[in-house]
Amino acid sequence: MPAVTVKGMSCNHCRQAVTEALQAIPGVTDVTVDLATGEAAWKETQPVDVAEVKKAIVKLGFEVQ
Repeated sequence: MPAVTVKGMSCNHCRQAVTEALQAIPGVTDVTVDLATGEAAWKETQPVDVAEVKKAIVKLGFEVQ
């Protein structure tokens, strides 16, 4: 399961925003975002460019590692 580390999330609203942004990317399913670790993980139904995932998260105002 691919994953990235998101910096700057502090509440369930942040978690939900990241979840919804990733679910909007074609091919991304089963998104899980863990506030404690900052990990955002997902399953793919087709190849997904991680750069696209990072761009969607950065657009929300978070940092991605």
